[in-house]
Amino acid sequence: MKVVLSYSGGLDTTVCIPLLKEKYGFDEVVTVTVDIGQPPEEIKEAEKRGKKYADKHYTIDAKEEFVRLLFRLIKANGDYEGYVLGTSLARPLIAEKIVEVAKKENADAIAHGCTGKGNDQLRFENVFYQYGFRVIAPMRELNLTREWEIEYAKQHGIEVPVTKEKPYSIDENLWSRSIEGGKLEDPSFEPPEDIFEWTASPAKAPDEPEKVEIYFEQGVPVAINGERLPGLELIRKLNEIGGRHGVGRTDMMEDRVLGLKARENYEHPAATILITAHRDLEKLVLSRRELKFKKFVEEEWAELVYYGLTNDPLFDALNAFIDETQKRVTGWVRLKLFKGSVTPVARYSEFALYREELVSFDTTAIDQKYAEGFSRFHGLQGRIYREIIKKKE
Repeated sequence: MKVVLSYSGGLDTTVCIPLLKEKYGFDEVVTVTVDIGQPPEEIKEAEKRGKKYADKHYTIDAKEEFVRLLFRLIKANGDYEGYVLGTSLARPLIAEKIVEVAKKENADAIAHGCTGKGNDQLRFENVFYQYGFRVIAPMRELNLTREWEIEYAKQHGIEVPVTKEKPYSIDENLWSRSIEGGKLEDPSFEPPEDIFEWTASPAKAPDEPEKVEIYFEQGVPVAINGERLPGLELIRKLNEIGGRHGVGRTDMMEDRVLGLKARENYEHPAATILITAHRDLEKLVLSRRELKFKKFVEEEWAELVYYGLTNDPLFDALNAFIDETQKRVTGWVRLKLFKGSVTPVARYSEFALYREELVSFDTTAIDQKYAEGFSRFHGLQGRIYREIIKKKE
Protein backbone atom coordinates (compact mmCIF):
# COMPACT_ATOMS: atom_id res chain seq x y z
CA MET A 1 0.00 0.00 0.00
CA LYS A 2 1.07 3.54 -0.73
CA VAL A 3 0.42 6.72 1.27
CA VAL A 4 1.19 10.33 0.38
CA LEU A 5 2.27 12.46 3.34
CA SER A 6 1.96 16.23 3.54
CA TYR A 7 5.51 16.96 4.65
CA SER A 8 6.96 20.09 6.25
CA GLY A 9 10.26 18.55 7.31
CA GLY A 10 9.59 19.25 10.98
CA LEU A 11 9.25 16.93 13.94
CA ASP A 12 5.60 15.91 13.54
CA THR A 13 5.69 15.02 9.86
CA THR A 14 9.14 13.40 9.99
CA VAL A 15 8.19 10.91 12.71
CA CYS A 16 5.09 10.14 10.66
CA ILE A 17 7.23 8.43 8.02
CA PRO A 18 8.29 5.40 10.13
CA LEU A 19 4.97 5.46 12.02
CA LEU A 20 3.01 5.00 8.80
CA LYS A 21 4.97 1.83 8.13
CA GLU A 22 5.20 0.46 11.67
CA LYS A 23 1.69 1.26 12.92
CA TYR A 24 -0.36 1.36 9.70
CA GLY A 25 1.35 -1.20 7.50
CA PHE A 26 2.09 0.99 4.48
CA ASP A 27 4.80 -0.32 2.17
CA GLU A 28 5.60 3.00 0.56
CA VAL A 29 5.55 6.55 1.93
CA VAL A 30 5.69 9.46 -0.53
CA THR A 31 6.41 12.87 0.99
CA VAL A 32 5.28 16.16 -0.55
CA THR A 33 6.60 19.59 0.45
CA VAL A 34 4.74 22.59 -0.93
CA ASP A 35 6.76 25.79 -1.18
CA ILE A 36 4.59 28.79 -0.25
CA GLY A 37 7.44 31.08 0.66
CA GLN A 38 9.22 29.27 3.46
CA PRO A 39 12.95 30.07 3.83
CA PRO A 40 14.87 28.37 0.98
CA GLU A 41 17.02 26.51 3.50
CA GLU A 42 13.88 25.08 5.10
CA ILE A 43 12.64 23.81 1.74
CA LYS A 44 16.07 22.29 1.02
CA GLU A 45 16.15 20.66 4.46
CA ALA A 46 12.65 19.22 4.00
CA GLU A 47 13.64 17.88 0.61
CA LYS A 48 16.82 16.37 2.08
CA ARG A 49 14.91 14.69 4.92
CA GLY A 50 12.11 13.55 2.63
CA LYS A 51 14.55 11.85 0.28
CA LYS A 52 16.45 10.35 3.21
CA TYR A 53 13.57 8.93 5.26
CA ALA A 54 10.75 8.41 2.72
CA ASP A 55 10.58 6.22 -0.36
CA LYS A 56 9.92 9.13 -2.71
CA HIS A 57 9.76 12.90 -2.38
CA TYR A 58 8.15 15.79 -4.26
CA THR A 59 8.79 19.52 -3.83
CA ILE A 60 6.14 21.73 -5.42
CA ASP A 61 6.54 25.47 -5.97
CA ALA A 62 3.20 27.18 -5.24
CA LYS A 63 4.47 30.64 -4.27
CA GLU A 64 2.83 32.49 -7.16
CA GLU A 65 -0.51 30.80 -6.53
CA PHE A 66 -0.24 31.74 -2.86
CA VAL A 67 0.45 35.37 -3.79
CA ARG A 68 -2.78 35.44 -5.81
CA LEU A 69 -4.63 34.20 -2.74
CA LEU A 70 -2.93 36.86 -0.62
CA PHE A 71 -4.10 39.57 -3.00
CA ARG A 72 -7.64 38.32 -2.45
CA LEU A 73 -6.99 38.43 1.30
CA ILE A 74 -5.80 42.04 1.09
CA LYS A 75 -9.00 43.01 -0.74
CA ALA A 76 -10.94 41.44 2.12
CA ASN A 77 -8.74 43.02 4.83
CA GLY A 78 -8.48 39.46 6.04
CA ASP A 79 -7.85 38.90 9.70
CA TYR A 80 -9.46 36.63 12.27
CA GLU A 81 -9.59 38.10 15.77
CA GLY A 82 -6.44 40.08 14.90
CA TYR A 83 -4.64 37.20 13.16
CA VAL A 84 -3.78 37.90 9.51
CA LEU A 85 -4.66 34.40 8.28
CA GLY A 86 -1.30 33.35 6.87
CA THR A 87 -1.30 29.67 7.83
CA SER A 88 -5.02 29.13 7.40
CA LEU A 89 -5.14 30.57 3.88
CA ALA A 90 -2.23 28.39 2.81
CA ARG A 91 -3.60 25.05 4.05
CA PRO A 92 -6.28 24.43 1.39
CA LEU A 93 -3.76 25.32 -1.34
CA ILE A 94 -1.24 22.87 0.11
CA ALA A 95 -3.96 20.22 0.37
CA GLU A 96 -4.88 20.65 -3.31
CA LYS A 97 -1.24 20.09 -4.29
CA ILE A 98 -1.07 16.98 -2.09
CA VAL A 99 -4.16 15.62 -3.81
CA GLU A 100 -2.56 16.16 -7.22
CA VAL A 101 0.41 14.01 -6.19
CA ALA A 102 -1.83 11.39 -4.58
CA LYS A 103 -3.74 11.03 -7.85
CA LYS A 104 -0.53 10.83 -9.84
CA GLU A 105 0.90 8.18 -7.52
CA ASN A 106 -2.37 6.19 -7.31
CA ALA A 107 -2.06 6.39 -3.54
CA ASP A 108 -4.32 4.44 -1.19
CA ALA A 109 -4.42 7.22 1.37
CA ILE A 110 -3.21 10.69 2.31
CA ALA A 111 -1.58 11.43 5.67
CA HIS A 112 -0.76 14.58 7.60
CA GLY A 113 1.02 15.45 10.85
CA CYS A 114 -1.66 17.61 12.45
CA THR A 115 -2.76 17.09 16.03
CA GLY A 116 -6.33 16.58 17.17
CA LYS A 117 -6.34 19.88 19.05
CA GLY A 118 -5.61 22.34 16.26
CA ASN A 119 -7.28 23.75 13.18
CA ASP A 120 -5.06 22.39 10.43
CA GLN A 121 -6.53 18.89 10.59
CA LEU A 122 -9.87 20.36 9.52
CA ARG A 123 -8.43 22.57 6.79
CA PHE A 124 -6.50 19.71 5.22
CA GLU A 125 -9.13 17.03 5.58
CA ASN A 126 -11.93 19.13 4.15
CA VAL A 127 -10.01 19.08 0.86
CA PHE A 128 -8.84 15.47 1.11
CA TYR A 129 -12.36 14.18 1.75
CA GLN A 130 -13.68 16.27 -1.13
CA TYR A 131 -11.66 14.05 -3.45
CA GLY A 132 -12.65 10.83 -1.69
CA PHE A 133 -9.30 9.91 -0.13
CA ARG A 134 -8.79 7.89 3.02
CA VAL A 135 -7.12 10.15 5.59
CA ILE A 136 -4.47 9.07 8.11
CA ALA A 137 -3.58 11.35 11.05
CA PRO A 138 -1.00 9.57 13.25
CA MET A 139 -0.57 12.42 15.77
CA ARG A 140 -4.29 12.46 16.45
CA GLU A 141 -5.07 8.78 16.14
CA LEU A 142 -2.16 7.65 18.34
CA ASN A 143 -2.67 10.54 20.78
CA LEU A 144 1.00 11.51 20.64
CA THR A 145 2.81 14.25 22.58
CA ARG A 146 5.77 16.26 21.34
CA GLU A 147 7.95 14.82 24.13
CA TRP A 148 7.12 11.30 22.93
CA GLU A 149 7.88 12.31 19.35
CA ILE A 150 11.29 13.70 20.31
CA GLU A 151 12.22 10.42 22.02
CA TYR A 152 10.82 8.37 19.12
CA ALA A 153 12.87 10.40 16.64
CA LYS A 154 16.04 9.77 18.66
CA GLN A 155 15.34 6.03 18.80
CA HIS A 156 14.94 5.93 15.02
CA GLY A 157 18.00 8.05 14.27
CA ILE A 158 15.89 10.94 12.95
CA GLU A 159 17.46 14.36 13.22
CA VAL A 160 14.94 17.13 13.95
CA PRO A 161 15.54 20.79 14.95
CA VAL A 162 13.48 20.50 18.13
CA THR A 163 14.59 19.87 21.72
CA LYS A 164 12.81 19.59 25.05
CA GLU A 165 14.37 22.95 25.95
CA LYS A 166 13.05 24.66 22.78
CA PRO A 167 9.99 22.66 21.76
CA TYR A 168 8.46 25.44 19.67
CA SER A 169 6.26 24.60 16.71
CA ILE A 170 7.03 27.13 13.97
CA ASP A 171 5.10 27.56 10.76
CA GLU A 172 6.44 30.03 8.24
CA ASN A 173 5.38 31.16 4.81
CA LEU A 174 5.60 34.28 2.68
CA TRP A 175 2.87 36.08 4.65
CA SER A 176 3.39 35.16 8.29
CA ARG A 177 5.42 33.26 10.84
CA SER A 178 3.69 31.56 13.76
CA ILE A 179 5.40 30.38 16.93
CA GLU A 180 3.63 28.20 19.47
CA GLY A 181 4.25 25.40 21.96
CA GLY A 182 6.46 24.97 24.99
CA LYS A 183 6.25 27.71 27.61
CA LEU A 184 4.38 29.89 25.12
CA GLU A 185 1.28 27.81 25.85
CA ASP A 186 1.07 29.61 29.21
CA PRO A 187 -0.76 32.92 28.60
CA SER A 188 1.00 34.46 31.61
CA PHE A 189 4.47 33.69 30.19
CA GLU A 190 6.10 36.61 28.40
CA PRO A 191 7.68 35.48 25.12
CA PRO A 192 11.47 35.71 25.05
CA GLU A 193 12.96 37.88 22.34
CA ASP A 194 14.71 34.92 20.73
CA ILE A 195 11.46 33.47 19.36
CA PHE A 196 11.30 36.31 16.82
CA GLU A 197 13.20 36.19 13.53
CA TRP A 198 11.38 38.52 11.14
CA THR A 199 11.01 41.54 13.39
CA ALA A 200 13.40 43.63 15.41
CA SER A 201 12.43 44.44 18.96
CA PRO A 202 10.49 47.73 18.76
CA ALA A 203 12.68 49.06 21.57
CA LYS A 204 15.78 48.45 19.45
CA ALA A 205 14.27 49.53 16.14
CA PRO A 206 15.66 52.66 14.42
CA ASP A 207 15.15 55.93 16.30
CA GLU A 208 14.08 57.65 13.09
CA PRO A 209 10.76 56.79 11.40
CA GLU A 210 10.62 55.61 7.80
CA LYS A 211 7.86 56.52 5.35
CA VAL A 212 6.68 54.22 2.58
CA GLU A 213 4.06 54.73 -0.12
CA ILE A 214 1.97 51.76 -1.22
CA TYR A 215 0.22 51.98 -4.59
CA PHE A 216 -2.94 49.98 -5.27
CA GLU A 217 -4.83 49.14 -8.43
CA GLN A 218 -8.35 47.81 -7.85
CA GLY A 219 -7.40 46.75 -4.33
CA VAL A 220 -4.17 44.99 -5.32
CA PRO A 221 -0.80 46.39 -4.19
CA VAL A 222 1.41 47.02 -7.22
CA ALA A 223 4.22 49.36 -6.15
CA ILE A 224 6.32 50.63 -3.24
CA ASN A 225 7.54 54.23 -3.32
CA GLY A 226 6.70 54.45 -7.02
CA GLU A 227 8.57 51.26 -7.97
CA ARG A 228 6.33 48.61 -9.53
CA LEU A 229 7.15 45.13 -8.25
CA PRO A 230 5.81 41.61 -8.82
CA GLY A 231 3.63 40.46 -5.92
CA LEU A 232 6.14 38.03 -4.48
CA GLU A 233 8.94 40.59 -4.48
CA LEU A 234 6.67 43.33 -3.13
CA ILE A 235 5.64 41.26 -0.11
CA ARG A 236 9.20 40.19 0.62
CA LYS A 237 10.45 43.76 0.45
CA LEU A 238 7.77 44.97 2.85
CA ASN A 239 8.59 42.13 5.23
CA GLU A 240 12.16 43.40 5.26
CA ILE A 241 11.23 47.08 5.67
CA GLY A 242 8.57 46.46 8.30
CA GLY A 243 10.63 43.91 10.18
CA ARG A 244 13.46 46.41 10.52
CA HIS A 245 11.09 48.73 12.39
CA GLY A 246 9.59 46.01 14.60
CA VAL A 247 6.27 46.12 12.75
CA GLY A 248 3.90 43.16 12.69
CA ARG A 249 4.04 41.27 15.97
CA THR A 250 0.88 39.71 17.39
CA ASP A 251 0.55 38.00 20.78
CA MET A 252 -3.05 36.92 21.18
CA MET A 253 -5.59 34.56 22.64
CA GLU A 254 -7.21 32.85 19.69
CA ASP A 255 -10.48 30.92 19.49
CA ARG A 256 -9.82 27.73 17.55
CA VAL A 257 -12.46 25.99 15.48
CA LEU A 258 -12.89 23.25 18.09
CA GLY A 259 -13.74 25.82 20.76
CA LEU A 260 -10.37 25.72 22.48
CA LYS A 261 -8.66 28.97 23.35
CA ALA A 262 -4.99 29.03 22.40
CA ARG A 263 -2.16 31.47 22.93
CA GLU A 264 -0.57 32.33 19.58
CA ASN A 265 2.42 34.44 18.57
CA TYR A 266 2.83 35.73 15.03
CA GLU A 267 5.14 37.88 12.93
CA HIS A 268 3.73 39.51 9.77
CA PRO A 269 5.33 42.84 8.80
CA ALA A 270 4.17 43.03 5.17
CA ALA A 271 0.68 41.88 6.08
CA THR A 272 0.34 44.60 8.73
CA ILE A 273 1.57 47.31 6.36
CA LEU A 274 -0.56 46.25 3.40
CA ILE A 275 -3.81 45.74 5.28
CA THR A 276 -3.36 49.03 7.15
CA ALA A 277 -2.78 50.86 3.87
CA HIS A 278 -5.62 49.10 2.08
CA ARG A 279 -8.14 49.87 4.82
CA ASP A 280 -7.09 53.51 4.80
CA LEU A 281 -7.52 53.81 1.04
CA GLU A 282 -10.96 52.18 1.22
CA LYS A 283 -12.06 54.85 3.70
CA LEU A 284 -11.22 57.46 1.09
CA VAL A 285 -13.10 55.90 -1.84
CA LEU A 286 -15.92 53.73 -0.47
CA SER A 287 -19.19 55.13 0.81
CA ARG A 288 -20.25 54.91 4.45
CA ARG A 289 -22.76 52.14 3.72
CA GLU A 290 -20.28 50.17 1.60
CA LEU A 291 -17.75 50.30 4.42
CA LYS A 292 -20.33 49.30 7.02
CA PHE A 293 -21.61 46.34 5.03
CA LYS A 294 -18.13 45.26 3.97
CA LYS A 295 -17.18 44.82 7.63
CA PHE A 296 -19.82 42.11 7.95
CA VAL A 297 -18.63 40.51 4.72
CA GLU A 298 -15.00 40.60 5.88
CA GLU A 299 -15.83 38.95 9.18
CA GLU A 300 -17.63 36.09 7.46
CA TRP A 301 -14.87 35.84 4.83
CA ALA A 302 -12.19 35.60 7.51
CA GLU A 303 -14.09 32.95 9.44
CA LEU A 304 -14.51 30.78 6.34
CA VAL A 305 -10.76 31.04 5.66
CA TYR A 306 -9.87 30.33 9.28
CA TYR A 307 -12.14 27.27 9.27
CA GLY A 308 -10.64 26.07 5.98
CA LEU A 309 -14.00 26.31 4.19
CA THR A 310 -12.88 28.14 1.06
CA ASN A 311 -14.76 25.56 -1.04
CA ASP A 312 -18.06 26.70 0.48
CA PRO A 313 -20.33 28.44 -2.07
CA LEU A 314 -20.70 31.40 0.29
CA PHE A 315 -16.98 32.10 -0.13
CA ASP A 316 -17.46 32.69 -3.86
CA ALA A 317 -20.43 34.96 -3.20
CA LEU A 318 -18.49 37.03 -0.67
CA ASN A 319 -15.58 37.39 -3.08
CA ALA A 320 -17.95 38.60 -5.79
CA PHE A 321 -19.14 41.42 -3.53
CA ILE A 322 -15.60 42.27 -2.45
CA ASP A 323 -14.36 42.39 -6.05
CA GLU A 324 -17.16 44.81 -6.93
CA THR A 325 -16.10 47.19 -4.15
CA GLN A 326 -12.46 47.06 -5.23
CA LYS A 327 -13.04 48.53 -8.68
CA ARG A 328 -12.45 52.00 -7.22
CA VAL A 329 -9.76 51.12 -4.67
CA THR A 330 -6.97 52.62 -6.76
CA GLY A 331 -4.48 55.15 -5.43
CA TRP A 332 -1.71 55.41 -2.88
CA VAL A 333 -1.26 55.59 0.88
CA ARG A 334 1.80 56.93 2.67
CA LEU A 335 2.58 55.30 6.01
CA LYS A 336 5.02 56.08 8.80
CA LEU A 337 6.80 53.10 10.36
CA PHE A 338 8.24 53.70 13.79
CA LYS A 339 9.17 51.30 16.60
CA GLY A 340 6.46 48.74 15.95
CA SER A 341 3.74 51.12 14.78
CA VAL A 342 2.25 51.73 11.32
CA THR A 343 0.44 55.04 10.86
CA PRO A 344 -1.18 56.31 7.65
CA VAL A 345 -0.17 59.95 7.18
CA ALA A 346 -1.39 60.72 3.62
CA ARG A 347 -3.46 59.18 0.85
CA TYR A 348 -4.73 59.92 -2.67
CA SER A 349 -7.18 58.45 -5.18
CA GLU A 350 -8.88 59.75 -8.29
CA PHE A 351 -12.00 57.99 -6.95
CA ALA A 352 -11.95 59.81 -3.59
CA LEU A 353 -15.37 60.70 -2.24
CA TYR A 354 -13.74 63.47 -0.21
CA ARG A 355 -14.22 67.02 -1.46
CA GLU A 356 -12.09 69.71 0.16
CA GLU A 357 -14.34 72.52 -1.10
CA LEU A 358 -17.26 70.99 0.79
CA VAL A 359 -15.47 70.25 4.06
CA SER A 360 -13.03 73.13 4.48
CA PHE A 361 -13.78 75.80 7.11
CA ASP A 362 -12.44 78.39 4.65
CA THR A 363 -14.97 77.89 1.84
CA THR A 364 -18.60 78.85 1.32
CA ALA A 365 -19.45 76.09 -1.19
CA ILE A 366 -22.14 74.94 1.25
CA ASP A 367 -24.35 77.47 3.02
CA GLN A 368 -24.05 76.43 6.67
CA LYS A 369 -27.60 77.62 7.39
CA TYR A 370 -28.89 74.57 5.49
CA ALA A 371 -27.76 72.36 8.38
CA GLU A 372 -30.20 73.94 10.80
CA GLY A 373 -33.21 72.04 9.46
CA PHE A 374 -31.31 68.75 9.67
CA SER A 375 -30.25 69.56 13.22
CA ARG A 376 -33.89 70.11 14.27
CA PHE A 377 -34.72 66.47 13.54
CA HIS A 378 -31.38 64.92 14.53
CA GLY A 379 -31.87 62.94 17.77
CA LEU A 380 -35.59 63.70 17.83
CA GLN A 381 -36.71 60.30 19.14
CA GLY A 382 -34.17 60.40 21.94
CA ARG A 383 -35.41 63.79 23.06
CA ILE A 384 -39.02 62.59 23.00
CA TYR A 385 -38.01 59.53 25.06
CA ARG A 386 -36.35 61.75 27.69
CA GLU A 387 -39.47 63.91 27.93
CA ILE A 388 -41.65 60.85 28.58
CA ILE A 389 -39.28 59.52 31.27
CA LYS A 390 -39.11 62.93 32.96
CA LYS A 391 -42.92 63.18 33.19
CA LYS A 392 -43.13 59.79 34.89
CA GLU A 393 -40.51 60.55 37.52
